[in-house]
This record gives sequence, C-alpha cells and structure tokens, in this order.
Amino acid sequence: MSTTVVGSSPIRVDGRGKVTGQTLFPADIKADRMLYGQLLRSPVPHANITRIDVEAASKVPGVRAVVTGADVPGRNGHGVLFDHMPVLADRRVKSVNDVIAAVAAENPEAAREAVAKIKVQYEELPAVFDPVEAMKPDAPKVHEEGNIAYHLKIRKGSVAEAFSRAAVIIEDTYTTQMVDHAFLQPESVLAHVDEQGHLTLQVATQYPHWDRTEVARALGILQHKVRIITTAVGGAFGGREDMTLQIQAGLLALKTGRPVKITCDRKESFHAHCKRHPMIMRYKSAAARDGKLLAVEAEIIGDTGAYASWAPNVLRKAAVHATGPYVVPHVKVDSYAVYTNNPFAGAMRGFGAAQPPVAYEAQMDRLAEALGLDPFTIRWRNAFRQGDITATGQVLEESVGLCETMEKAAQAMGWAVERLKGRGNHG
Repeated sequence: MSTTVVGSSPIRVDGRGKVTGQTLFPADIKADRMLYGQLLRSPVPHANITRIDVEAASKVPGVRAVVTGADVPGRNGHGVLFDHMPVLADRRVKSVNDVIAAVAAENPEAAREAVAKIKVQYEELPAVFDPVEAMKPDAPKVHEEGNIAYHLKIRKGSVAEAFSRAAVIIEDTYTTQMVDHAFLQPESVLAHVDEQGHLTLQVATQYPHWDRTEVARALGILQHKVRIITTAVGGAFGGREDMTLQIQAGLLALKTGRPVKITCDRKESFHAHCKRHPMIMRYKSAAARDGKLLAVEAEIIGDTGAYASWAPNVLRKAAVHATGPYVVPHVKVDSYAVYTNNPFAGAMRGFGAAQPPVAYEAQMDRLAEALGLDPFTIRWRNAFRQGDITATGQVLEESVGLCETMEKAAQAMGWAVERLKGRGNHG
C-alpha cells in the first residue's frame, strides 16, 4: 500500500508561527481598555472562612472590581465530574488551590496591591495529607460524604489458591510522586463582553465545549451567550481539562463591562491546575517454577487531593492496567481514589496507566531474580499474545504486538534472542 504521509516530512501547519514567535498564546493577547485580573488563594489547606473584608482593596487607585463568592450569580462550583471545587470559596477552604477573591484593576501593580489588602479570617481545621490516613474512619473529612471518592474491584479466579501452590511470591509497596505538567506557558485568559451581552473567553483549553457549560452554569447565563476561543496551546498533557481562570475572568468582565485578562506566573500556576495522581501500590505476585505467573494481588491508592477532577477515570484505568501486558490467571485488585487536603490531582498523560508499571515491572524483575531467570525470559513467557484474555475479561483479538516488539528490541541490542526465549538462566 502506498502512502503520501508515512516516511515523508510534512511541514507542521503551526510550525512557522511558533519558531518565528508570531503565534499568539493567551498571555500575548490584548484588548482596548483591558483590565488586569489577580486572584487571592488560600494560604491554609483546611479552614472555615469566618470573614472576608474587601473594603481596603476596593479603595486602591485603579481597582475597578473586587469579587468574592457572594458575587457568583450561578452555581459556585466547577469540576469535570463533580462540580464541587468553588469558583470563589466563601465558607470553607479545602486546599491551597482554593480561590477566595478576584480583583480587576487598570494595571497589574494595582491588582496585586488590592489582593494583598484583602483581609480574610480563617478558623483552621484539622487537615489530612496522607491518603492512607485519610481512609481511616477517624480521619478529618475533606468532604462530608467521606474521603473515599471511588473504589473499583477486579476479581478473577482465586488468588488464595494460586498463592498456596506458588514456587515464589514477591510482595512489596511502591510509590509514585505528584508530578506537574510544566506547560510551555502558564495559565492565561482574556474575557470580554460584547454589546449584545455575549461573553467571549480566549484561553488555551482542552475542553472548549465543557468550559462553555461550566462558565454558563457558574455565571448564571445561557450557554449560547458564552463563546470559548481556543488559542495556541503551549502544552496541555491533561492539565488543561479542568477550569482554572475562566470563570473568575468572566465574572470580572461581566462586573466591569470591560475586557479582563488574568495570567498566572509560574508559582501560581503550580496552584492553579491539577497534578498527576501520586499513588501507593501494594503488590503481591506469585509465579510457578518455570516463571509463569499464577496470581497478582494489588491495592492501589491514589491521592486525588481536595477535589475529584478525573479521579474515578484515572483510578479505574490504574486498576485495569494493574497486571500489565501479561497473562495472569488469578487476579485481585482494589483501586481507590482518596480525598486529602493536598492540591488536587487529575488528568496527565497516560490517565492512570503510567503509575502501575513502576510496581508490576519491578515485581517481574524480582520474580525473575528469585527464579534464576533472565528478565527478558520471564516477560516473554507471560506476554500477551493474540487471543489471550485480560484480567477484566477482554479478549485480545488484534493489535497484540508485544512479543514482536520484544524480539526486535532484543535483536537490536545484540542479545541471544533464541536463548532468552528458552531456558534464560543467568550466565
């Protein structure tokens, strides 16, 4: 089959603008009579808000609006699965992600000065930062319904029976850390209202259609009056699926009747968007004398922070991928998404499938070592092939290329491939 794409080097349609600096990212866009927005975030991870005083902030020269939760005309919440992250927290803060107030001013200096003069009184509450501790009945509650946001079970066969006849069992706990997306450019949005009362937001987003829904719901306006223009996106990787500045900028634009731009500096960007879920993964793996896997038992605990974002989807995928690309006859997996008062976690490249390999591949190496097998050999003997069935019951009917990939990679390394496919003993 001939093709005009594979093997060619087509010019990227956006390449010239990016390498010459002509491409406009949200922070590059300006408008006539534009105001500058600034947000006040909570300095504490868990507290009741007892008082917000914006009087001094309102009197700063150049300030045109100061808004708090009381000014949100619609639903004071947003979130891709559960709309429980406040637009402007006015009763309780649950993490340092929470925004308390927003300011619009004639220049960035006045906006920053006004934010510094907003006085907030907090009644600090006990906080929980460890997801394992958060699962305990007596842990501080991040949400009234409890700290376990999601629990998925996968069961196949009998792991107890398989462990009883195993030649070797390896058991250990593995952890992965919170990771930031570190976009090429931080969050920025320009909001303006036209003469017909339509609100337009120019923003780097992955979800313009969902942004429109959430903006309209929070601001109490009809969706057809909200327009989202996706600008050039300097990286996203999942971190631009949640709302960050859109609703606050839109609220300030509606309040002032003038265009408002909010841009995060890099420090604030760390607070504004979600992170990759840190995970604690407890694994117990069993194999027969020949290296064939018998059972995998895993408990995966994902720290989703104070808000759910995509937590159920992320931890579901972590559970589905918990046994890796290997045939395992007996499986027991429990996957949890847990609320803590940490910054919230959400989507990031791989969507929950990137963390479990840290655990299951380490387990494979240690099983191989215990059995005197080469790491290649134990993987070869257990690798998915066409027709195999996964832990969730999926029959792999096509696109199962692991063995071919392993073989070609080993050949490229100059390894003795046929020996590795056979006994594979060290030495």
